[in-house]
Amino acid sequence: MQTHRYDVIIVGAGGAGMRAAIESSGRARTAVLTKLYPTRSHTGAAQGGMCAALANVEDDNWEWHTFDTVKGGDYLVDQDAAEIMCREAIDAVYDLERMGLPFNRTPEGRIDQRRFGGHTRNHGEAAVRRACYAADRTGHMILQTLYQNCVKQGVEFFNEFYVLDIMLTDDPENPGEQICTGAVAYELATGEIHVFHAKAVIFATGGAGKVFKTTSNAHTLTGDGMGVVFRKGLPLEDMEFYQFHPTGLAGLGILLTEGARGEGAILRNESGERFMERYAPTIKDLAPRDIVARSMVLEVLEGRGGGPHKDYVYLDCTHLGAEVLETKLPDITEFARTYLGVDPVTEPVPVFPTAHYAMGGIPTTVNGEVLRDTDHVVRGLYAAGECACVSVHGSNRLGTNSLLDINVFGKRSGIAAAEYSKTVDFQPDAELPADTVISMVENLRNATGGERVADLRIALQATMDANSAVYRTEETLKQALTDVQLLKERYSNVSVQDKGQRFNTDLLEGIELGFLLELAEVMVVSALNRKESRGGHAREDYPSRDDTNYMRHTMAYKEGSELISDIRLGWKPVVQTRYQPMERKY
Repeated sequence: MQTHRYDVIIVGAGGAGMRAAIESSGRARTAVLTKLYPTRSHTGAAQGGMCAALANVEDDNWEWHTFDTVKGGDYLVDQDAAEIMCREAIDAVYDLERMGLPFNRTPEGRIDQRRFGGHTRNHGEAAVRRACYAADRTGHMILQTLYQNCVKQGVEFFNEFYVLDIMLTDDPENPGEQICTGAVAYELATGEIHVFHAKAVIFATGGAGKVFKTTSNAHTLTGDGMGVVFRKGLPLEDMEFYQFHPTGLAGLGILLTEGARGEGAILRNESGERFMERYAPTIKDLAPRDIVARSMVLEVLEGRGGGPHKDYVYLDCTHLGAEVLETKLPDITEFARTYLGVDPVTEPVPVFPTAHYAMGGIPTTVNGEVLRDTDHVVRGLYAAGECACVSVHGSNRLGTNSLLDINVFGKRSGIAAAEYSKTVDFQPDAELPADTVISMVENLRNATGGERVADLRIALQATMDANSAVYRTEETLKQALTDVQLLKERYSNVSVQDKGQRFNTDLLEGIELGFLLELAEVMVVSALNRKESRGGHAREDYPSRDDTNYMRHTMAYKEGSELISDIRLGWKPVVQTRYQPMERKY
């Protein structure tokens, strides 16, 4: 076991983690721990853009952006946080430009902007060009730019270090409460355990999309940060809300950016009808993602789907022309050709919703401080990005607000953690800080049970796809819960075939499966408890939004042992400042 000491450690090297590192490393001794090499982080898969009311192409302002964010999130958005994000969006884009990010340009040389779902001018009047973009690989450009600037700034990286636990000790300033004093990591290359003592820890570990089978998420998105925090008895917020991106390649889930529709692509059913005119007559195909995804599923359920099984609809880009597709949307054009054998220049592309983004996660303040309940923070512990829930997305995230979120709140958490570290001393840790991780790793490595990790993962993803996807009912959710709890019991009898120390991916996937099972249970329990339809949570048995009983955030707490546990649910009020809930018409 090796030990290290830093003022701030950041867990995760995607957009949020590296944006935090740029701020923190200039103020305090900082290390970044990541289970992936930084440029393989999932931020690199984001395609369409990062929104900010620059008004480079047409009139816009950050207040309209705030309204769209609140309305798009079906009014479950904390409006103070949304105002901060939308106001600071403009500087966030210019920060990246100054770092060297190669945005597309207007003929005058300004950052170009295009339309995206749910973004409007003058509080819903019409679609607006707000998304700043670098072709259809904006996330890739952000990731590379941030990494280059981290290297330039001398940020210390511990690559392929898998953080599996945090250290919490008694808070000397607040008797009876705890303070975060570091993290424990498993080094994939050697199998060694490393204890990182720190004054502040920032989690930026991304989402948990691999609870589903059909997903745009990479295999590495297994909810590790959420799982670590949840196992410490800290809450997770709004886990019932999961976004299904409308345009995944049918049957595969590989993402085709919303930027295609921003450039003018049209969703059509089997007969060629532009069906979104019936569901969102004002902005049509550029309605928020939850509305578009549900509309697509309804088209299929009502028999208007395409293909031999009538189980998808079409994204029609043919009228855009080869130049637009090859210059502004080159990646998705190539994806369609490679994975489906369809050429978007001449043929409509089969698409269907794919699991994409967790609106919920580790609850935080606007400075990234992690909440231990509705009112109090854990000193020294921060989170940002998709693993966090500052609740700027409410029950449905607008496209391009994710790349904005990681930059605004990654920056804020990096500054806050570094400044906090200047005010405190290193605290003594528990006597055996790595015991939990050693037991987790060795028990799994030495297990001799008959269950296989791959079998359990396939079963988990199958039940989540079938019973907890775009539409849910009490019956399907209870089936999912029964299945997940049975899988958790079977997980106690799981074993791995590879008993080695170095780059044991079999062991890694076994650990990841444990996190996925726990998070799936939280998602389903939270969804069962919310008896309404709102944003990414659509209950066929409760089709209406219920502001009287459910205009509040779900807070889920773990109680009991690691495998067989109960989930206690609480509530947190929604922060409303300017906008009262209204019917969502587009």
